Amino acid sequence: MIGTQEIIIVFALVLLLFGASKLPGLARSIGKSAGEFKKARIESENEMKEMVRE
Repeated sequence: MIGTQEIIIVFALVLLLFGASKLPGLARSIGKSAGEFKKARIESENEMKEMVRE
């Protein structure tokens, strides 16, 4: 399990690598990617359920 210290260290490393000005854009792109993944997962589950019905 990831603890609070590890999260802080990772955040600090990301801040050092990308800089404070790029973090909002990075977070936005990660959020969009997660949303697209969730949408694709739901679509594939629906297709599988439809195939099972047939």
